Amino acid sequence: MIALLIILPAGAGIFALFIGSDRLRRILLLSTAITQTALSITAWMVPPAPALGGWLAEDALGRLIETLTSVLFLAASFYAVAYLREERRQTHSDFEEGFLFSNAREASFTACLLFFLAAMTLVAVSQQIALLWVAVEATTLASAPLIYFHRHHRSLEATWKYLLICSVGIALALLGIFFLAVAATNPDGSTIALMVPDLRANAHRLNVPWFRAAFLLLLVGFGTKMGLAPFHTWLPDAHSEAPSVASALLSGALLNCAFLGILRVQEISVAGGIAGFSDKLLLIFGLVSMGVAAAFISGQTDYKRMLAYSSVEHMGILAVGVGLGGAAVFGAVLHVINHSLTKAMLFLVAGNFLAVYRTKNSTEISGALRVLPVSGVLWLVGLFAITGSPPFGPFLSELLILKGALDHGQILVAIVYLVLLAVIMAAMAAPALAMAQGTPGAHISSPPERSLTLTIVPAMLGIAILLMGIYVPPVLTRALREAALVLG
Repeated sequence: MIALLIILPAGAGIFALFIGSDRLRRILLLSTAITQTALSITAWMVPPAPALGGWLAEDALGRLIETLTSVLFLAASFYAVAYLREERRQTHSDFEEGFLFSNAREASFTACLLFFLAAMTLVAVSQQIALLWVAVEATTLASAPLIYFHRHHRSLEATWKYLLICSVGIALALLGIFFLAVAATNPDGSTIALMVPDLRANAHRLNVPWFRAAFLLLLVGFGTKMGLAPFHTWLPDAHSEAPSVASALLSGALLNCAFLGILRVQEISVAGGIAGFSDKLLLIFGLVSMGVAAAFISGQTDYKRMLAYSSVEHMGILAVGVGLGGAAVFGAVLHVINHSLTKAMLFLVAGNFLAVYRTKNSTEISGALRVLPVSGVLWLVGLFAITGSPPFGPFLSELLILKGALDHGQILVAIVYLVLLAVIMAAMAAPALAMAQGTPGAHISSPPERSLTLTIVPAMLGIAILLMGIYVPPVLTRALREAALVLG
C-alpha cells in the first residue's frame, strides 16, 4: 500500500495533463485527494508492509507527516476547485482567447499539484537517506511551476530564486550524505547501510567527526528548504507570489518535509549519544530564525509576506523545540500539526482578501469584517492562533516548548524565546487588526464571499485549530509520543 500512496497521485498527475475537460480534471483532483487521505488514515489502523527492501516504510514520524500532508492536500484541493473556477471566469472575461490559455495553465497547475503530493509522500515514507534527498529535490521541481502560475515578472523572479537557492541547499545536503557515508564506513572496510533504522541501530559505530560534519551540511541543506534563517531568503518571495492554495501547501506541508529530513539525522545523533552537538546547532538556528522573522515582520505591509516570515518564525520554534529535548520535543512535534493547520487557513483566507481587494498591501485594506464577514472572522482567528494565543492549538505546543526550556534549566533560551514571541505578536497584530476593522473603501464593489467553498475550507481548518487547543485525541497523543521518543 505504501507504493500506492506514491503511484496514485503521480499517475493522476500524468492523466491531468491530457484531460481536456475542466470538470473531469477537477473531479480527478478531488477523487485523488480523498482516496489519498483515506489510504493514509487506513495505514494507522493497518500498518502497511515495507516496500523495496525496506527503502519505503512508515514509522511514527513518517506516518504523522504523511497523514498531515494528505489532510492539508484534501483541504487545498476543495479550495483549488473553487479557486480555479474563479480564475477561469476572470481570464475568460479579460482575454478574447482566454479559454485556451486558461485551459493549458489549469492543466499544468493541477498536474503539478498532484506531482507535488506524490513527492511529499515519498519524503515521508523514505527510509533511505539518499532516496529521501531525491524526494526532497522532487518537491522543488514539482512546486516551482505552482509559484509561476500567474505568469507575472514577480512570480518569475520568485520561481528562479526558489530554484536557485533551494538547489544550492540541496547540493550541500548531498555533500552531507557523502560525509555520512564516510562516517558509516568502519576501519575494517565494512559499511553501515544508509538506511535510517540501520544507522540508528549502529549509531555508536559512526565516525564522530565525519558525522558532525555531515549533520552540519544536512542541517544547512535541508534547513534551506525548511526556511531556517539565514537560508530563508527564497521563502518570502515564493510564498507571497504563489497562488494562495499553493502558498498554503508550501507553508503547511512542504516545510514539514524538509524538517523531516533534519529529524532523520537527529534520530541518528540521539541514538549515537552525540546529540549535544546537534542540539546546540538546532537551538542557534532556531533562535536566529525567530529573531530574523521578528525583524522583518515588524513594519511589513505585504500581508502574504508577513505570513511567509511567520513561517520562518515557526520553523525556528520547531528547531528550538527539538534542540531543547525532553518535553519540548513532544511540543515541537505537536507544533508541526498546529502550525500547518493554522498557516494553511491563513493563506487561504489571504487568497479571499486578495481576490476582492486586489492588493497585498495591508494599508490599503480595511473593513474586511464588513466586506467579507466570514473570512474576516477567520482572519482574526488565524491571527490569534498563529501568535500563540489561547485557546488555540499553537498556544499549547508553544507552551510545552517553553516548559521544556525551563525543565532543562535553559533560562536564557526561555527568555529570548518569550521576548521574540511577544515582539512578533505585536508586529503582526497591528496590520492584521487594521485590515479587519474600519470602513471599507468606496472602490470595493465585489460581492462578499465569492464562493461557499472558499470559506468552508478555511473554516474547517479553523475549527480543527480550536479543537487542538482544547482536546488532543488519545490516538494522536500516542502517535506524537512515539514520534517524540524516536527523537529522545
